[in-house]
Amino acid sequence: MKFSVSSSALLSLLATTGKVISNKNTLPILDYFLMELSGNTLKVTTSDLETTLIGSIEVNSVESEGTIAAPGKLMLDSLKEFPELPLEIEVNDSNWEIRINWKSGSLSIPGASAVSYPTVPQLSPEKKELKLDVDMLVNGINKTIFATADDELRPVMNGVFINLAPATLTFVGTDAHKLVKYETETENEVSASFILPKKPANLLKTVLLKEEDDIEVAFDSKNAVFQLKSHTLVCRLIEGNYPNYNAVIPANNPNKVLIDRIELVNGIKRVAVCSNPTTNLIRMNIADNKINLTAQDLDFSVSANETIACSYDGQPISIGFKSTFLVEILSNIETPTVVIELADSTRAGVFKPVYDDKQNSATLMLLMPMMLNA
Repeated sequence: MKFSVSSSALLSLLATTGKVISNKNTLPILDYFLMELSGNTLKVTTSDLETTLIGSIEVNSVESEGTIAAPGKLMLDSLKEFPELPLEIEVNDSNWEIRINWKSGSLSIPGASAVSYPTVPQLSPEKKELKLDVDMLVNGINKTIFATADDELRPVMNGVFINLAPATLTFVGTDAHKLVKYETETENEVSASFILPKKPANLLKTVLLKEEDDIEVAFDSKNAVFQLKSHTLVCRLIEGNYPNYNAVIPANNPNKVLIDRIELVNGIKRVAVCSNPTTNLIRMNIADNKINLTAQDLDFSVSANETIACSYDGQPISIGFKSTFLVEILSNIETPTVVIELADSTRAGVFKPVYDDKQNSATLMLLMPMMLNA
């Protein structure tokens, strides 16, 4: 195996695919890049058995083809030190030594045989296929992934639920305290749903930023394949039934607060400094077009309060929320104004962005309240 390649192009490919490599791999071979050269195309595969990412680039002056497992950390650490210059890479097929030559020097890295590298899972013949708009997929993941859980007892909550219906595409993330539902209008021919784990969702988010064309998605009951321009992501899906999220979304919250989002976030952050570090409880008293935020920690005799003007339509209400969750939800809404819909101090609050014009998507964020001591 011998070829020439741009140092920055190779580093970019390895840095992207290298995000799959886990620190806790059970098989030593998974710490390696699988590099396959066929014709002028260098294909690089990484896997952690659950997620596989395959990327490819065009290389120059190929003298011989071949396959090698190259150590991940060593390859990345070496390539990071190069400016943009052509590299000649040569592999010794008898002892798997990888030699990298450049104009003024060379280095040698021990590779390994690629025979034991795991094969990429194949989808069953009953697979479903569709095309998804890049922006739609990026927005859906971005808006919901922060609300997903890290719960070993309820693994279905550890990913983004994607539901495909003939006219809508819905993304949902929840950890039982907060819930985000992002719904967008689309033309689908497939009616199905699957739970995308957090790691491949984050990888997709990164790789999709360089994409412009629609993404081809295929999935069966166990795995999903996302086909991009120069990458393919294969991942094992989370199996199980996703909770009925529509059942927890209140049908009617009559009390509505219209408020400047940034002002509210900053107010919460200031007041939350004095909240109890265990509960992070912040109290909101809403009446007369004002929100009064209060927090206190009786153990240390500290307290804070701030009053923010708002537009309020409803009965006076007192409700408590965890300040960290409140800030997280408000920070993931992009509009300057937000509407908060409330029923009473025991039922979930609903947060929605307020747009100036009609949108073909809808974002709804829900947060469960905390108990207030009278």
